[in-house]
Amino acid sequence: MAEAVRIRIETSFADIPAEDWGRLAGASRDDAETPYNPFISHAFLSSLEESGCAIAETGWLGQHLLLEDEDGGLLGALPAYLKNHSQGEYVFDHSWADAFERAGGRYYPKLQASIPFTPATGPRLLHRIGQPVIETQAGLAEGFKELCRRHGASSAHATFVPEAEMPVFEAAGYLHRTDQQFHFLNAGYGTHDDFLETLASRKRKALKKERRAALEHSIEIDWLTGRDLTESVWDQFFTFYMDTGGRKWGRPYLNRTFYSLIGERMADDILLVMARREGRYIAGAINFIGGDTLFGRHWGCIEDHPFLHFEVCYHQAIDFAIDKGLARVEAGAQGEHKLARGYLPVTTHSAHYIAHAGLRRAVADYLERERRDVEEMGEYLADHGPFRRGEHQD
Repeated sequence: MAEAVRIRIETSFADIPAEDWGRLAGASRDDAETPYNPFISHAFLSSLEESGCAIAETGWLGQHLLLEDEDGGLLGALPAYLKNHSQGEYVFDHSWADAFERAGGRYYPKLQASIPFTPATGPRLLHRIGQPVIETQAGLAEGFKELCRRHGASSAHATFVPEAEMPVFEAAGYLHRTDQQFHFLNAGYGTHDDFLETLASRKRKALKKERRAALEHSIEIDWLTGRDLTESVWDQFFTFYMDTGGRKWGRPYLNRTFYSLIGERMADDILLVMARREGRYIAGAINFIGGDTLFGRHWGCIEDHPFLHFEVCYHQAIDFAIDKGLARVEAGAQGEHKLARGYLPVTTHSAHYIAHAGLRRAVADYLERERRDVEEMGEYLADHGPFRRGEHQD
């Protein structure tokens, strides 16, 4: 880069001015060119730390890279953490850790550039609006490797990376890993019925029947956002989250304080889809509203009803995206059951710098085979989607 720059490490978002962070592309709605991603906003990241969810005591020690000019102006950033485990990441490297440690190595600590507990693709190599992009990103990718060396960490990982950032990481020597999610792609539908018309007749009838069945027993659906998100509503949603999360994961990652903080700081970026029966809420799903994407996250319930999970998490998200003109719905990690509901396979990307030469060779060989498998499975699933011939979405 032409100007003199430096990389500084900050351990807490409390010490990074929100106004400066908001000038990074995609981190606020102020950038007309880069779609807003709520997960890289200062409000979301600071709430994870301030609530105690992503801090050193939970194994997420902030190591946020800040690229600055001579006067301390923020040119770019990479949110990152030093970790002593691999929980809450959704790109699984437990087998790498086990193999390395059986061979006498030490896999932890490692560095992780990601949004804690959030399997959603978004910018990782952040650049200030108007700043040269490639130079800034290259500096951050190299800086992340240097931080790995200084910590004596085994590796540095950047997960759920936009495909456009992968060439920068690969040029810096990172390995490329792929995986698969299922996203709804809005082809400019005016209504949900317009979307249904693109499906094969049998699939269309099945989804209509499923949606009717989900709302039996006098169940109604509310969309709550902005001022609707009262503390009472958060209390009810947190009960759902803890019940389902406790059964699924053993110990949910997020606490009640986190929801209050995001409710205060970014309520207009949040959509709660809540199911109501006999005057009380019985289930709900939280979504985050980006510039062009609705990001589905957690779901929970206190009553079990057939198909209600699909209605609250997937069908209602499609309804909202069509209503608001959003380009896509990202409904979280995994889940081939989403395919029948109009969500198509999409490749996700991550970048991995492995310090140890032997481990690096082994991982590189594994990833080459894994990428082929992911590609083949994606092609197979796309060919077996619910769309009519000629309506397949790329």
